[in-house]
Amino acid sequence: MSAQAATDAREQVLAELRRASKFCLVTHEHVDGDALGSLVAMRELLAQLGKDVSMFVPDSELPLPPEYCSFGLEGAVGAPPGDIAERTIIFLDCGNIERTPAGACKPPEGTMLVNIDHHHDNTRFGAVNYVVPEASCTAELVWDLAHGLGAEITPSIAEALYIGLVTDTGRFMYENTGARAHRMAAELIDAGVDVNGVYRRLYEGVPYGKLELLARGLARTKRYDDGRLTISCLTRSDFADTGADDSFSEGVIDYLRTVDGTAVAALARELEPDNGSPFLKVSLRSTDARVDVSAIARASGGGGHRRAAGFRTELDWDGVVAFLRAEIERQL
Repeated sequence: MSAQAATDAREQVLAELRRASKFCLVTHEHVDGDALGSLVAMRELLAQLGKDVSMFVPDSELPLPPEYCSFGLEGAVGAPPGDIAERTIIFLDCGNIERTPAGACKPPEGTMLVNIDHHHDNTRFGAVNYVVPEASCTAELVWDLAHGLGAEITPSIAEALYIGLVTDTGRFMYENTGARAHRMAAELIDAGVDVNGVYRRLYEGVPYGKLELLARGLARTKRYDDGRLTISCLTRSDFADTGADDSFSEGVIDYLRTVDGTAVAALARELEPDNGSPFLKVSLRSTDARVDVSAIARASGGGGHRRAAGFRTELDWDGVVAFLRAEIERQL
């Protein structure tokens, strides 16, 4: 999106936020810090304007992962509001509509859809698409809209946005961290963010089951093609034996990506959906600028960012390894 197009989309979003009186906010499945931070901050911003706001968070997303349990979900509903056709639906941090609860419930034709996101492969599914791949996180776009609305950045809004920023930039270590991200962080800290408190909630107080899961993931690490692919897996037994849920696996892949010589790190988790058919959920991280892992994920029905992406597959372990090796070779 050109600078002018982004400016025009921003103005369209601001106009809709001012115009509409009723909103439904939604984010992607398997919520993370940016999704939740953007969702909660946007709810409070609209509440400041006196709007009627519902957050659609399906019961399947609850309870939240331990590190995000401090988020207040006031206004959250577990099913689409009965009057959803009368509401403007704001999609936050959603690369495509299919990976959202509101997409699954198929909004009625004519419903106003506003798409606010920073994924470079966003499908532009909204009537208004404020998609800025250069942004560090979707929370940065919500922060920018707050300024456009003249809203007060309260301590609770600041904390929600800060969590979105710090998690999606990898604690300011990923390549999407620019000067603007640091300026945003400084402003949010001035607005009342307890930096140490946020850090402790996000990255300390780890359940023992998460440590056990990490140990199993590291012990099962394999490397291929002179170390360009570093990969591990977690089985259903690993989760059952440690008493861990899928959210406990977050962070395992960050250890894999730090191994010297790694171009792509991958973590495959064996999960079982309600219909009883197991599948692998594969997370990808790129440490080589030549490799776009979102392209690899899209080849298997997933998506994400150039440096962080994921997909689901019915391939077995050997099939996943072969697929990733071929895709990495194709890009290098």
